[in-house]
Amino acid sequence: MTQERGKVYLVGAGPGDVAYLTVKAYNLLATAQVLVYDALVDAQLLQCVPDDCLKLDVGKRGGKPSTTQAEINKLLVKHSQHGKQVVRLKSGDPLIFGRCTSEIEALKASGCDFELVPGISSALAAPLLAGIPLTDPVLSRCFAVFTAHEPEVLDWEALSRLETLVILMGGQHLPEIVDQLVRHGRSHLTPIAIIRWAGTPDQQIWTAQLGNILEQTTESSLSPAVIVIGEVVGLRKYLQPEKIDCQDSTTAKTSSPPVMSSNLLLSSLPLAGKTILVTRSVGQSSQFSDRLMALGATVIEMPTLEIGPPSSWEALDDAIAHLSDFDWLILTSTNGIDYFFERLTVQGKDTRALAGVKIAVVGEKTSQSLKQRSLQADFIPPNFVADSLVENFPDKLDGKKVLFPRVESGGREILVKELTLKGAKVMEVAAYQSCCPSGIPPAAKLALQNRKVDVITFASSKTVQFFCQLSNNIFSNNSDASQFLEGVCIASIGPQTSKTCHALFGRVDVEAEEYTLDGLTQALIRWATNS
Repeated sequence: MTQERGKVYLVGAGPGDVAYLTVKAYNLLATAQVLVYDALVDAQLLQCVPDDCLKLDVGKRGGKPSTTQAEINKLLVKHSQHGKQVVRLKSGDPLIFGRCTSEIEALKASGCDFELVPGISSALAAPLLAGIPLTDPVLSRCFAVFTAHEPEVLDWEALSRLETLVILMGGQHLPEIVDQLVRHGRSHLTPIAIIRWAGTPDQQIWTAQLGNILEQTTESSLSPAVIVIGEVVGLRKYLQPEKIDCQDSTTAKTSSPPVMSSNLLLSSLPLAGKTILVTRSVGQSSQFSDRLMALGATVIEMPTLEIGPPSSWEALDDAIAHLSDFDWLILTSTNGIDYFFERLTVQGKDTRALAGVKIAVVGEKTSQSLKQRSLQADFIPPNFVADSLVENFPDKLDGKKVLFPRVESGGREILVKELTLKGAKVMEVAAYQSCCPSGIPPAAKLALQNRKVDVITFASSKTVQFFCQLSNNIFSNNSDASQFLEGVCIASIGPQTSKTCHALFGRVDVEAEEYTLDGLTQALIRWATNS
């Protein structure tokens, strides 16, 4: 049998945030079998690959152990020859200080197929995100981009004559950069900007002059950063959105810390600057995350719920075989609908088997899922909670036979109790099971450990419970996650979820007024506006 031919894609990841990834790069990540990535690649991007993708961190950071270039070359060749689709993910653009030449030569020497996929270089993105134009009809008719990793080999006399300089990998050598430029004729009054972690929630911007920038950045970490030097830096104050209140460091002496600013282009969006951890089911649609990102948030997804078949189909299959005996079918989740109709099909039946049975659903999303099967619910309670279903039920329940396909364990016991108290004969059958995932995505774990999360959203009690279970592996096996979430907004979709949050965290900071993801989104907007 002929082995499938592999291919290596040398992909630019852009400045960091997934929002600045090209469409082609995103699609390649979504189908990657092997991901070989650098240290400066944003952890969010690691969530874009399939769950079974092999992820290899070969990042190079100064002063720390790192994978040699020869080893990286061998990894790319090895996995390509094994027939894998390999994404070699580099920050920025792969051919701008990306050390791609060695990797391409190794791939060509071994007969491996490869393709270059461009990315947005931080040399261009960082100044733009800071509101600094690199060209101007009067102040800058050209600009030069260079790395100051080895400042001793640069022609400082030639560089000092250029109008605008963009310097990468220069944070550690800032004193020498300033000294060389001033010694070669650049005025000590020349504006300078340093942009650290451009395009991320941690973005920092220092602005000053060559003569005082060292005072402004004393004891500050300047890596990774892009340095812009030239008169165009002074245009920043005219090009920023009016809502931004930046206090740049421009005086020789100041006691204030370096200025920090969010992504300037997104600043007018209500959730700009907020990092939101979204807990959800494995494989669940990311529409909620997409909504939050469209509102300016940085979103990290953390699956906290795995849905699968119950331990036995016997009870559900038996109920389906006797559907005509029931007066009502109650469905409280899209999972219940999916598994119920799957078993209906397995038994050789279709929706006609429900001809004499009325259907009640809880929640608009559940109702929409039913409509996709060409069925209309006979009853949807006015509020999207199970309690409302009992309070507003349209029929007298005395003597009515009710079929309730539900999660195998930890489901809606109160609903069954209330229906029974009203005289209904309820048959509960396990339609699916929910359990805790085995692991945590690296991006979510890193964000929680480093206290980079502003909000955690919960759309069900189970996601709260399993988050706490998973948190044992995040917070040094300490079962009490609440103490590690101080200052983090706990956002709940509704009363039942909030009840679990109170039990496990001792608080809820945001609760949706309408118990839907749209309602939760609106609640977060109100919270961000008032915070």
